[in-house]
Amino acid sequence: MKQYITYIRVSTSEQGKSGLGLEAQQRDIDIFLDQFSEVPFEVIARFQDVQSGGDDDRPELAKALAMARKTGADLLVAKLDRLSRKVSFIATIMDDKRVNLRVASMPHADKFQLHIYAALAEQERDFISARTKAALQSAKARGVKLGGMRDKTMKRNEAAKTKADRFAASVLPLVGKLRDAGETLENIADALNEAGKLSPRGGQWTATSVKRVIERA
Repeated sequence: MKQYITYIRVSTSEQGKSGLGLEAQQRDIDIFLDQFSEVPFEVIARFQDVQSGGDDDRPELAKALAMARKTGADLLVAKLDRLSRKVSFIATIMDDKRVNLRVASMPHADKFQLHIYAALAEQERDFISARTKAALQSAKARGVKLGGMRDKTMKRNEAAKTKADRFAASVLPLVGKLRDAGETLENIADALNEAGKLSPRGGQWTATSVKRVIERA
């Protein structure tokens, strides 16, 4: 039977970004397992870090790699940059004969293709960083007060936080009653959807969005 160890990662700053959240990564992994995996298969362990991809000292990743080496199970990640943002680190893992790396978003890619992709992605990030620095220098040369720009951003963030807090307070009574009645997060999400109440982002409720409302309150 084919065996997998899954690993997902998100940094604090990335948690709300589309395509990088934990739910999105799990969705991609599930698609891979459903449509591209050998059968039968089993996921023998799941690991998760909330830490920067530039930091290679991640405890859950270390556990995932150790188990992959011990069991021979494939290490499955949603996207290559969830493993690391450094080509050198990715190359080291791919050179490890005891680790078989699979990337859900590139189900047919071999080690050579993964290495090329990692190198191109790193070049792109370096270019974006250089472009951002050049834009800031240009703005400064034109007399733009960069501190003022940050102040505006902080005000927008504060306004968004206030709005989110207000929204959480509006649905908390119903959520609280259902929670006190012993309902699961999934059942609470279903109840809110059936009641026609939109989630904070204007879509359907999920167990995760219910959990966030509870935590915010």
